[in-house]
Amino acid sequence: MYPGTWAQQTPDKAALVIAETGETLTYAQLEENSLRLAHVLADAGLVKGDVVALLSDNTLQTYEVYWAALRSGLYITAVNHNLGPAEADYVVRDCGAKAPVVSAAKADLVAQMEAEVPTRLAYGGSVPGFGSYDDALAHASTAPLADQPHGDDFLYSSGTTGRPKGIKLPLLDIQVDEPGYPYVMIFGGLYGFQPDTVYLSPAPVYHAAPLRFMGVIQALGGTVVMMRKFDPEGFLAAVEKYAVTHTQVVPTMFVRMLKLPEETRAKYDLSTLGTVVHAAAPCPVEVKKQMIDWLGPIIHEYYASTEANGATMIDSADWLAHPGSVGKPLLGVPRIVGEDGTEQPAGAIGTVYFERDEVPFSYHGDEAKTRSTQHPDHPTWTTVGDLGYLDDDGYLFLTDRLAFMIISGGVNIYPQEVEDLFSLHPRVSDIAVIGVPDEEMGERVVAYVEPAGPADGLAEELTAYARERIAHFKVPREFIVTDDLPRTPTGKLVKGELKKRYEATP
Repeated sequence: MYPGTWAQQTPDKAALVIAETGETLTYAQLEENSLRLAHVLADAGLVKGDVVALLSDNTLQTYEVYWAALRSGLYITAVNHNLGPAEADYVVRDCGAKAPVVSAAKADLVAQMEAEVPTRLAYGGSVPGFGSYDDALAHASTAPLADQPHGDDFLYSSGTTGRPKGIKLPLLDIQVDEPGYPYVMIFGGLYGFQPDTVYLSPAPVYHAAPLRFMGVIQALGGTVVMMRKFDPEGFLAAVEKYAVTHTQVVPTMFVRMLKLPEETRAKYDLSTLGTVVHAAAPCPVEVKKQMIDWLGPIIHEYYASTEANGATMIDSADWLAHPGSVGKPLLGVPRIVGEDGTEQPAGAIGTVYFERDEVPFSYHGDEAKTRSTQHPDHPTWTTVGDLGYLDDDGYLFLTDRLAFMIISGGVNIYPQEVEDLFSLHPRVSDIAVIGVPDEEMGERVVAYVEPAGPADGLAEELTAYARERIAHFKVPREFIVTDDLPRTPTGKLVKGELKKRYEATP
């Protein structure tokens, strides 16, 4: 199914609402506007398999563009609007976009990009060099499309460990109104999405999970409530105001909500909330315990990637029995591989691979990078670079990213463990741990800290706190106070930027 199905059955129902303003897009409006845009794109010469690039903040129009692409057999590449101009320009060029559609709110970024594409549309205001989205739709046909092959997203990795990589899968041989789209089939049933679902999305629409999940909700006839930007109290207020039933967050959002004053947290009615999904980054054990204590056993976690090479899932009951786990397989078979390439026994840390019947993804235009994700002896085992282990019951635990691991004096140190230790410390707003060169030890542990209040005596207090709780060789040798940790809106730390910052420090 797709929004056109619901435009016939419930035309006046809200398909999308902006949480902060109440602006609403009904299913009838979504159907008509996505149909008009589909005609605009077809008249511009786009055919099945071509790419539409979307560069936008969280607006109603984002899903008009999304569904225009998906009902036309096109790919949609949602571009991270927090990238620099050269980085965003690279994504638009690399994906081969034939029609960028942009929000005027991002005009400054767009103005610095150099990609030349003939069909360029802007909404929410004028953007030099771009045609008016509203004018284009006003003059477009509303005739039904004779053919509506199912398109797909063509997304880029977050680029936290290097240049973003495009993940482009073959299009399915189905029409947009036919069953078979995997995200609808898997997640719709897994989390009970249906027409009475009210789904709150606090994350940026360019990220894979919110983009896909909101599409699933609309395919199944529910209502999406989209925040323009996450705010912890605003999130709670939106749950109450819109009687939210489902939501998806990242662990940094949990932390920020837990740090609200108790009277603020208690002031909102969250009783309609039946399912809270979290993913995208590891969640500290104590943070998740406190969230379950607060909201009840309604918290679900999945581990996956934009590459969709494999996935695991876990509910609250299983997690309480296996604290810290990201669950059992949902897609693929997890394999833990050591540095020598051999599969590791239960409890041993190694690189997390997923075994599939075939290689499930490729990086656009980069065969060498694609091959680097494959196990040399088992080509259908692929990895995105995470480290972890399996317990005796087959539950997967993550320890960190391979690229972030610190080797100090020949000992492996996982920054995630140290970061988790401080996640709820009352004097820490946010923290990131990196390894920096050390002549004696090879690397030493350094922490960048955003303080929650004055920083006087902070390093000494955090050092003492850590030495009481973890091995001394894991305790940061330096605590550097900052007010600007490079974290993506989906909670991932861009540690390469921190290492450059450290190297540039006199």
